[in-house]
Amino acid sequence: MEDMEVEKNSEGSSSSNNNNSSISNEFDLETYINNYTGFTKIYRLIFIAENCKPLEVEAYNMALKEVQKTPNLELYNNIINKSHGILEFDPSYIENLSKKNSLQLDKLEQDLNTAKSNMVKDSIRFAQNDLGEFYYKLGDHQNALKCFIRTRDYCTTSKHVLAMCFNIIKLGVDNQNYTHAPSYIAKAEQSPDLDSASNAKLRSVNGLLNLDSSRFKLAARKFIETPFEQSNVFSDIISPQDIAYYGGLCALATFDRNELKKKVIDDPMFKNYLELVPELRELINDFYNTKYGSCLKYLDKMKPILLLDIHLYKHVESLYQKIRSKALIQYFSPYQSVDMNIMAGAFNTTVIQLEREISKLIMDGDIQARIDSHNKRLYARKADQRTTTFEKTVQVGSDFQNSSNSLLLRLEMLNNNISTVSNRKDTDRSNWEHSLHHPHQMFNLFNNKF
Repeated sequence: MEDMEVEKNSEGSSSSNNNNSSISNEFDLETYINNYTGFTKIYRLIFIAENCKPLEVEAYNMALKEVQKTPNLELYNNIINKSHGILEFDPSYIENLSKKNSLQLDKLEQDLNTAKSNMVKDSIRFAQNDLGEFYYKLGDHQNALKCFIRTRDYCTTSKHVLAMCFNIIKLGVDNQNYTHAPSYIAKAEQSPDLDSASNAKLRSVNGLLNLDSSRFKLAARKFIETPFEQSNVFSDIISPQDIAYYGGLCALATFDRNELKKKVIDDPMFKNYLELVPELRELINDFYNTKYGSCLKYLDKMKPILLLDIHLYKHVESLYQKIRSKALIQYFSPYQSVDMNIMAGAFNTTVIQLEREISKLIMDGDIQARIDSHNKRLYARKADQRTTTFEKTVQVGSDFQNSSNSLLLRLEMLNNNISTVSNRKDTDRSNWEHSLHHPHQMFNLFNNKF
């Protein structure tokens, strides 16, 4: 079986040892890309073409076909230039589309001016929205953003506000620039007209926002909460399979065993997503059942595909490292000592590499243990239970004494009709506050005053 090689992406997020990672020729680009619509479909094709040499020709041809369905000449030129001679410019197509775009832009601007002269709010909002949508299709996101924001002044219902929020959020997702997204997500969530489809879309976008910021636990929660029955309504952003991958991997990296069982494995809604990606479902089950060798094999197998995902690629290494570290910690936690040769076999690695990983976890404080390098054993470093119990007992006694002294102090203050007043000098106040922490000094203060 021939294998395809995944090249390092242009931003250099993948480490050098991933440059020769292979992706099976069973990866069906057409089936994969048909899960998406709109510009995200084109952007994903370009990303795949740039990062997977064997799929380069097919991806560029598909991207060209999709971009020709839009008026976006800038993106058309970018695809041709990036293809390194695979594709050629069509001068007549460029000339005709340029004229058509110019006429359409003039018409939309004229419609906006007419609406403003008539001073009808709905007409102005429609005209601004149409102009913004056309700028968006042209790839002029800056002018599109200005038009969408201007519609805010002409929104007369909560539905109008919701539509405006989604337009601005869509721009942010396409650019992977989430500067405006948090405020407009919050505004959209407050809308009384928020239906289930819109709610699902907001949760998925919120997940992408947290994923982009490497807040993996929050991202996992948002993806897991996305209703499955509405998962096909936002194919212009992500697919249901993406939600499974993003939510599942982020949960593996951050959830504890109880959360993983309750919120992922047994969750009736997220189960539907996992059914779309059987390998991911088996991976999560193996991790929970401590079958770490099988789990890591699944991770290695799907890694080349994940590196071709436009949103996930820059987080793959970090997520994989967190999942592996978590597996090492869970493997060792029940034991007093472990033979590192056996442990290395369970994790499909060498003893030397395992020793390096364990050493880092020990230095980071994630594993309380020590390594016997000579005998290749790992020993748990347990706390002195007798000393710990004694310290806790002393602390409980001290807390009880302070609580009793404070209670006696309050009773003494009531018996002597003493209360604080608002115009007390700062120095007196500080004396009283200090005395509250040192009750025996308060009684001395009583003696001085009486």
